[in-house]
Amino acid sequence: MQGAELYIIVCAAGPAPDVGRLVGLAQEQGWAVQVVATPSALDFIDVAALEAQTGRPVRSRYRKPYEPKPPRPGAIIVAPATYNTVNKFAQGIADTYALGLLAEAPGLGIPVVVLPFVNNALAGRRPFLRSIDALRGDGVRVVFGGPGQFATDEPDAGAHRFPWERALSELS
Repeated sequence: MQGAELYIIVCAAGPAPDVGRLVGLAQEQGWAVQVVATPSALDFIDVAALEAQTGRPVRSRYRKPYEPKPPRPGAIIVAPATYNTVNKFAQGIADTYALGLLAEAPGLGIPVVVLPFVNNALAGRRPFLRSIDALRGDGVRVVFGGPGQFATDEPDAGAHRFPWERALSELS
């Protein structure tokens, strides 16, 4: 993927502080990486470190009319994806910059991979499972097999074994 643009959308969940691992793996594969954080994720990540790693500002808001338009992504990975983001994405809600990007991506033919990280109580809820089905119906690759897969009942458990590599392999 030499030179291709990869947007990594990071949400406020346990694995978020380690998103730099995904950035590094993507860069090793030749991706030019743009990190996009949901507003809540800004408190979870090291913005300065990610900006140094990518050479780009972490984006979390729509650009102002006088700001340059960023390049269109060749692919998008949402990791970790929260219950809220998965459900809003499936419903087409675009109330943040990250969700605005996601709302357009399937219609533009941009490949999207979603790795949810939710607790077991949320992972089994019908609204969440319907959202996963809806996203898959739109061609989004959701890496999730149900309760217990990348889900936990302990706030920080599982974050260290989050499958960052799997997100990239789903793009191949």
